[in-house]
Amino acid sequence: MTENFLVLSELLIPLIRVMKEHNIDSEKALQELGIDPLVIEEKSSRISAEKFDKVLDYCIHQTGSNDISIQVASHFHPGMFDVLGYAIMSSNTLQDALGRIAQYNRVISNTSQLSVIEEDASLIFDVDVFTYEDSGSQVLSRELTETTLTIIVQFSRNLIGQNLMLHKVVFSYPKPDYDTHYLSDFFQCELEYDKPTSQIVFDLEQANVQLLGGNPLITQTYEKLLNEFLSRVNRDDLSHVIMAKICDVLPLGAPSQTDIAKQLNMSLRNLQRKLHDQGTSFKDILENTRKKLTLDYIEQKDLSLSEISYLVGFSNTSNFNRAFKRWTGKAPGKYRNQQLKNL
Repeated sequence: MTENFLVLSELLIPLIRVMKEHNIDSEKALQELGIDPLVIEEKSSRISAEKFDKVLDYCIHQTGSNDISIQVASHFHPGMFDVLGYAIMSSNTLQDALGRIAQYNRVISNTSQLSVIEEDASLIFDVDVFTYEDSGSQVLSRELTETTLTIIVQFSRNLIGQNLMLHKVVFSYPKPDYDTHYLSDFFQCELEYDKPTSQIVFDLEQANVQLLGGNPLITQTYEKLLNEFLSRVNRDDLSHVIMAKICDVLPLGAPSQTDIAKQLNMSLRNLQRKLHDQGTSFKDILENTRKKLTLDYIEQKDLSLSEISYLVGFSNTSNFNRAFKRWTGKAPGKYRNQQLKNL
Protein backbone atom coordinates (compact mmCIF):
# COMPACT_ATOMS: atom_id res chain seq x y z
CA MET A 1 0.00 0.00 0.00
CA THR A 2 2.67 2.51 1.02
CA GLU A 3 4.79 1.74 -2.04
CA ASN A 4 2.07 3.22 -4.29
CA PHE A 5 2.87 6.74 -3.09
CA LEU A 6 6.18 7.89 -4.53
CA VAL A 7 8.53 10.87 -4.34
CA LEU A 8 11.24 11.96 -6.80
CA SER A 9 14.48 10.51 -5.43
CA GLU A 10 16.49 13.63 -6.35
CA LEU A 11 14.72 15.41 -3.48
CA LEU A 12 16.94 13.35 -1.18
CA ILE A 13 19.88 15.54 -2.25
CA PRO A 14 19.16 18.46 0.13
CA LEU A 15 18.63 15.94 2.96
CA ILE A 16 22.01 14.40 2.23
CA ARG A 17 23.63 17.85 2.27
CA VAL A 18 22.07 18.50 5.68
CA MET A 19 23.55 15.21 6.92
CA LYS A 20 27.00 16.20 5.69
CA GLU A 21 26.74 19.53 7.51
CA HIS A 22 26.14 17.57 10.71
CA ASN A 23 28.91 15.05 9.96
CA ILE A 24 26.44 12.21 9.43
CA ASP A 25 27.46 9.37 7.10
CA SER A 26 24.65 9.71 4.56
CA GLU A 27 25.51 6.56 2.59
CA LYS A 28 25.44 4.45 5.73
CA ALA A 29 22.19 6.10 6.84
CA LEU A 30 20.44 5.37 3.54
CA GLN A 31 21.57 1.74 3.61
CA GLU A 32 20.28 1.35 7.18
CA LEU A 33 16.92 2.72 6.02
CA GLY A 34 16.73 0.27 3.11
CA ILE A 35 17.53 2.77 0.37
CA ASP A 36 20.18 2.18 -2.29
CA PRO A 37 22.42 5.32 -2.24
CA LEU A 38 22.81 5.03 -6.03
CA VAL A 39 19.11 5.79 -6.52
CA ILE A 40 19.93 9.51 -6.34
CA GLU A 41 22.08 9.23 -9.45
CA GLU A 42 19.22 7.70 -11.45
CA LYS A 43 17.37 10.56 -13.14
CA SER A 44 13.59 10.57 -12.61
CA SER A 45 13.72 7.56 -10.28
CA ARG A 46 11.28 7.31 -7.37
CA ILE A 47 11.27 6.11 -3.77
CA SER A 48 8.28 5.50 -1.55
CA ALA A 49 6.95 8.42 0.47
CA GLU A 50 7.30 6.22 3.56
CA LYS A 51 11.04 5.76 3.00
CA PHE A 52 11.52 9.45 2.26
CA ASP A 53 9.79 10.26 5.55
CA LYS A 54 12.09 7.82 7.36
CA VAL A 55 15.15 9.70 6.06
CA LEU A 56 13.68 12.99 7.26
CA ASP A 57 12.84 11.49 10.65
CA TYR A 58 16.37 10.04 10.87
CA CYS A 59 17.87 13.51 10.30
CA ILE A 60 15.69 15.02 13.01
CA HIS A 61 16.70 12.42 15.59
CA GLN A 62 20.39 12.43 14.67
CA THR A 63 20.70 16.22 14.77
CA GLY A 64 18.23 16.88 17.57
CA SER A 65 16.85 19.75 15.46
CA ASN A 66 13.16 20.33 14.80
CA ASP A 67 13.97 22.87 12.10
CA ILE A 68 15.25 20.30 9.59
CA SER A 69 12.62 21.54 7.12
CA ILE A 70 14.31 24.96 7.06
CA GLN A 71 17.74 23.39 6.67
CA VAL A 72 16.51 21.24 3.78
CA ALA A 73 14.95 24.27 2.07
CA SER A 74 18.24 26.17 2.29
CA HIS A 75 19.88 23.43 0.20
CA PHE A 76 17.08 23.17 -2.34
CA HIS A 77 17.48 24.12 -6.00
CA PRO A 78 14.63 23.97 -8.57
CA GLY A 79 16.81 21.71 -10.72
CA MET A 80 16.03 18.99 -8.17
CA PHE A 81 12.51 19.00 -9.62
CA ASP A 82 14.04 17.51 -12.78
CA VAL A 83 12.62 18.96 -16.04
CA LEU A 84 9.84 20.70 -14.11
CA GLY A 85 12.48 22.70 -12.24
CA TYR A 86 13.82 24.23 -15.44
CA ALA A 87 10.29 24.97 -16.62
CA ILE A 88 9.46 26.94 -13.48
CA MET A 89 12.77 28.81 -13.59
CA SER A 90 11.86 30.13 -17.05
CA SER A 91 8.28 31.06 -16.04
CA ASN A 92 6.99 34.59 -16.63
CA THR A 93 5.65 35.16 -13.12
CA LEU A 94 5.56 33.44 -9.75
CA GLN A 95 1.89 32.60 -10.34
CA ASP A 96 2.91 31.03 -13.64
CA ALA A 97 5.58 28.96 -11.86
CA LEU A 98 3.24 27.83 -9.07
CA GLY A 99 0.64 26.88 -11.65
CA ARG A 100 3.16 24.65 -13.40
CA ILE A 101 4.06 22.93 -10.15
CA ALA A 102 0.38 22.21 -9.55
CA GLN A 103 -0.23 21.06 -13.12
CA TYR A 104 2.81 18.79 -13.29
CA ASN A 105 2.89 17.73 -9.65
CA ARG A 106 3.02 14.03 -10.57
CA VAL A 107 6.53 14.59 -11.95
CA ILE A 108 7.59 15.20 -8.35
CA SER A 109 5.19 13.09 -6.33
CA ASN A 110 1.74 11.51 -6.32
CA THR A 111 1.14 12.12 -2.61
CA SER A 112 -1.13 15.17 -2.82
CA GLN A 113 -3.38 17.29 -4.97
CA LEU A 114 -1.99 20.78 -5.60
CA SER A 115 -4.11 23.76 -6.62
CA VAL A 116 -3.50 27.45 -7.25
CA ILE A 117 -6.48 29.65 -6.39
CA GLU A 118 -7.03 33.41 -6.76
CA GLU A 119 -9.02 34.89 -3.90
CA ASP A 120 -9.41 38.66 -3.55
CA ALA A 121 -5.87 40.06 -3.26
CA SER A 122 -4.35 36.65 -2.51
CA LEU A 123 -2.94 33.74 -4.47
CA ILE A 124 -3.38 30.47 -2.58
CA PHE A 125 -1.09 27.50 -3.15
CA ASP A 126 -3.14 24.64 -1.71
CA VAL A 127 -1.70 21.24 -0.70
CA ASP A 128 -4.35 18.56 -0.14
CA VAL A 129 -2.46 15.49 1.09
CA PHE A 130 -3.87 12.08 0.16
CA THR A 131 -4.63 9.47 2.83
CA TYR A 132 -3.95 5.74 3.09
CA GLU A 133 -7.08 3.68 2.53
CA ASP A 134 -6.34 1.21 5.33
CA SER A 135 -5.46 3.65 8.13
CA GLY A 136 -6.96 6.93 6.97
CA SER A 137 -3.73 8.70 7.96
CA GLN A 138 -2.14 11.27 5.67
CA VAL A 139 0.50 10.02 3.25
CA LEU A 140 2.80 12.91 4.17
CA SER A 141 3.83 13.27 7.81
CA ARG A 142 3.72 16.62 9.58
CA GLU A 143 7.48 16.99 9.07
CA LEU A 144 7.29 16.14 5.38
CA THR A 145 4.36 18.51 4.80
CA GLU A 146 6.28 21.26 6.59
CA THR A 147 9.32 20.57 4.41
CA THR A 148 7.17 20.79 1.28
CA LEU A 149 5.89 24.23 2.25
CA THR A 150 9.34 25.57 3.18
CA ILE A 151 10.76 24.36 -0.16
CA ILE A 152 7.98 26.10 -2.10
CA VAL A 153 8.59 29.36 -0.22
CA GLN A 154 12.36 29.10 -0.63
CA PHE A 155 12.20 28.66 -4.39
CA SER A 156 9.64 31.51 -4.56
CA ARG A 157 12.18 33.76 -2.84
CA ASN A 158 14.83 32.58 -5.29
CA LEU A 159 12.57 33.64 -8.16
CA ILE A 160 11.43 37.08 -7.01
CA GLY A 161 13.86 37.99 -4.24
CA GLN A 162 13.94 37.96 -0.46
CA ASN A 163 11.19 40.60 -0.26
CA LEU A 164 8.56 37.91 -0.86
CA MET A 165 5.33 38.86 0.91
CA LEU A 166 3.22 36.08 2.42
CA HIS A 167 -0.22 36.79 3.83
CA LYS A 168 -0.19 33.61 5.90
CA VAL A 169 0.78 29.92 5.95
CA VAL A 170 -1.73 27.25 6.94
CA PHE A 171 -0.95 23.74 8.20
CA SER A 172 -3.26 20.72 8.02
CA TYR A 173 -2.08 19.39 11.39
CA PRO A 174 -2.29 20.60 15.02
CA LYS A 175 0.36 22.95 16.32
CA PRO A 176 3.37 20.95 17.58
CA ASP A 177 4.03 20.91 21.32
CA TYR A 178 7.55 22.27 20.87
CA ASP A 179 8.89 25.74 20.07
CA THR A 180 7.97 26.69 16.48
CA HIS A 181 9.64 30.10 16.35
CA TYR A 182 11.85 28.80 13.56
CA LEU A 183 8.73 28.63 11.34
CA SER A 184 7.66 32.16 12.26
CA ASP A 185 11.17 33.42 11.55
CA PHE A 186 11.28 31.63 8.19
CA PHE A 187 7.81 32.45 6.84
CA GLN A 188 7.59 35.95 8.36
CA CYS A 189 3.78 35.88 8.40
CA GLU A 190 0.76 34.64 10.32
CA LEU A 191 0.64 30.85 10.91
CA GLU A 192 -2.52 28.79 11.30
CA TYR A 193 -2.87 25.14 12.29
CA ASP A 194 -5.30 22.22 12.19
CA LYS A 195 -7.02 23.21 8.93
CA PRO A 196 -8.46 20.90 6.20
CA THR A 197 -5.50 21.50 3.85
CA SER A 198 -2.09 23.13 4.02
CA GLN A 199 -1.71 26.43 2.19
CA ILE A 200 0.73 29.19 1.36
CA VAL A 201 -1.10 32.47 0.80
CA PHE A 202 0.88 34.81 -1.46
CA ASP A 203 0.22 38.43 -2.39
CA LEU A 204 -1.53 38.26 -5.77
CA GLU A 205 -0.05 41.48 -7.14
CA GLN A 206 3.50 40.43 -6.27
CA ALA A 207 2.89 36.95 -7.69
CA ASN A 208 2.15 38.53 -11.07
CA VAL A 209 5.26 40.70 -11.32
CA GLN A 210 7.26 39.81 -14.44
CA LEU A 211 10.35 37.69 -13.69
CA LEU A 212 13.67 38.61 -15.28
CA GLY A 213 14.38 35.01 -16.27
CA GLY A 214 11.01 34.46 -17.95
CA ASN A 215 11.27 32.80 -21.35
CA PRO A 216 8.02 31.26 -22.68
CA LEU A 217 9.67 29.60 -25.69
CA ILE A 218 12.06 27.68 -23.43
CA THR A 219 9.26 26.87 -21.01
CA GLN A 220 7.13 25.38 -23.78
CA THR A 221 9.98 23.07 -24.79
CA TYR A 222 10.14 21.75 -21.24
CA GLU A 223 6.36 21.49 -21.03
CA LYS A 224 6.33 19.26 -24.08
CA LEU A 225 8.73 16.91 -22.28
CA LEU A 226 6.59 17.08 -19.14
CA ASN A 227 3.41 16.22 -21.04
CA GLU A 228 5.16 13.28 -22.69
CA PHE A 229 6.40 12.09 -19.29
CA LEU A 230 2.96 12.31 -17.71
CA SER A 231 1.36 10.51 -20.62
CA ARG A 232 3.79 7.62 -19.98
CA VAL A 233 3.44 7.41 -16.20
CA ASN A 234 -0.33 7.82 -16.25
CA ARG A 235 -1.79 6.50 -19.48
CA ASP A 236 -5.29 6.91 -18.07
CA ASP A 237 -4.86 10.69 -17.98
CA LEU A 238 -5.96 11.50 -21.51
CA SER A 239 -5.80 15.23 -20.90
CA HIS A 240 -1.99 15.34 -20.91
CA VAL A 241 -1.75 12.92 -23.83
CA ILE A 242 -4.11 15.03 -25.92
CA MET A 243 -2.47 18.29 -24.84
CA ALA A 244 0.92 17.01 -26.02
CA LYS A 245 -0.49 15.97 -29.40
CA ILE A 246 -2.30 19.31 -29.84
CA CYS A 247 0.94 21.22 -29.17
CA ASP A 248 2.74 19.14 -31.81
CA VAL A 249 0.35 20.03 -34.63
CA LEU A 250 -1.09 23.47 -33.74
CA PRO A 251 1.14 25.44 -36.16
CA LEU A 252 -0.43 23.34 -38.94
CA GLY A 253 -3.94 24.16 -37.71
CA ALA A 254 -6.13 23.05 -34.84
CA PRO A 255 -6.71 19.27 -34.92
CA SER A 256 -10.22 17.86 -34.72
CA GLN A 257 -11.46 15.32 -32.18
CA THR A 258 -11.56 12.78 -35.00
CA ASP A 259 -7.88 13.44 -35.85
CA ILE A 260 -6.81 12.92 -32.23
CA ALA A 261 -8.99 9.82 -31.80
CA LYS A 262 -7.34 8.24 -34.86
CA GLN A 263 -3.86 9.04 -33.53
CA LEU A 264 -4.78 7.34 -30.24
CA ASN A 265 -6.36 4.35 -32.03
CA MET A 266 -9.66 5.11 -30.29
CA SER A 267 -13.18 5.57 -31.56
CA LEU A 268 -14.54 9.10 -31.36
CA ARG A 269 -17.30 7.93 -28.99
CA ASN A 270 -14.77 6.23 -26.69
CA LEU A 271 -12.56 9.33 -26.60
CA GLN A 272 -15.52 11.54 -25.71
CA ARG A 273 -16.69 9.15 -23.00
CA LYS A 274 -13.26 8.90 -21.35
CA LEU A 275 -12.83 12.68 -21.33
CA HIS A 276 -16.33 13.10 -19.92
CA ASP A 277 -15.42 10.67 -17.12
CA GLN A 278 -12.40 12.88 -16.34
CA GLY A 279 -14.64 15.95 -16.16
CA THR A 280 -13.36 17.60 -19.32
CA SER A 281 -13.81 17.62 -23.10
CA PHE A 282 -11.69 17.92 -26.22
CA LYS A 283 -13.02 21.44 -26.77
CA ASP A 284 -11.92 22.50 -23.27
CA ILE A 285 -8.45 20.98 -23.68
CA LEU A 286 -7.96 22.66 -27.07
CA GLU A 287 -9.20 26.00 -25.73
CA ASN A 288 -7.03 25.88 -22.61
CA THR A 289 -3.95 24.79 -24.58
CA ARG A 290 -4.36 27.61 -27.07
CA LYS A 291 -4.95 30.17 -24.33
CA LYS A 292 -1.92 29.06 -22.31
CA LEU A 293 0.41 29.09 -25.32
CA THR A 294 -0.90 32.46 -26.47
CA LEU A 295 -0.37 34.14 -23.10
CA ASP A 296 3.20 32.82 -23.14
CA TYR A 297 3.88 33.94 -26.71
CA ILE A 298 2.41 37.40 -26.15
CA GLU A 299 5.34 38.17 -23.84
CA GLN A 300 7.79 37.62 -26.69
CA LYS A 301 8.32 41.03 -28.32
CA ASP A 302 9.95 39.49 -31.40
CA LEU A 303 6.75 37.60 -32.29
CA SER A 304 4.09 39.53 -34.19
CA LEU A 305 0.42 38.99 -33.37
CA SER A 306 -0.12 37.34 -36.75
CA GLU A 307 2.75 34.93 -36.03
CA ILE A 308 1.23 34.07 -32.65
CA SER A 309 -2.13 33.50 -34.33
CA TYR A 310 -0.44 31.02 -36.69
CA LEU A 311 1.50 29.26 -33.89
CA VAL A 312 -1.68 28.52 -31.93
CA GLY A 313 -3.55 27.20 -34.94
CA PHE A 314 -5.86 30.01 -36.10
CA SER A 315 -6.46 30.29 -39.82
CA ASN A 316 -6.98 34.06 -39.66
CA THR A 317 -6.25 36.88 -37.22
CA SER A 318 -9.89 37.89 -36.80
CA ASN A 319 -10.71 34.50 -35.23
CA PHE A 320 -7.61 34.82 -33.08
CA ASN A 321 -8.61 38.32 -31.93
CA ARG A 322 -12.09 37.12 -30.97
CA ALA A 323 -10.67 34.18 -29.01
CA PHE A 324 -8.13 36.40 -27.24
CA LYS A 325 -10.81 38.85 -26.16
CA ARG A 326 -12.87 35.92 -24.87
CA TRP A 327 -9.90 34.75 -22.79
CA THR A 328 -8.77 38.10 -21.38
CA GLY A 329 -11.51 40.64 -22.07
CA LYS A 330 -8.99 42.70 -24.07
CA ALA A 331 -7.70 42.96 -27.61
CA PRO A 332 -4.29 41.24 -28.01
CA GLY A 333 -2.45 44.47 -28.92
CA LYS A 334 -3.78 46.34 -25.89
CA TYR A 335 -3.03 43.39 -23.62
CA ARG A 336 0.54 43.14 -24.92
CA ASN A 337 1.20 46.86 -24.42
CA GLN A 338 -0.01 46.69 -20.82
CA GLN A 339 2.14 43.63 -20.12
CA LEU A 340 5.25 45.18 -21.63
CA LYS A 341 4.80 48.29 -19.49
CA ASN A 342 5.13 46.07 -16.41
CA LEU A 343 8.49 44.67 -17.50
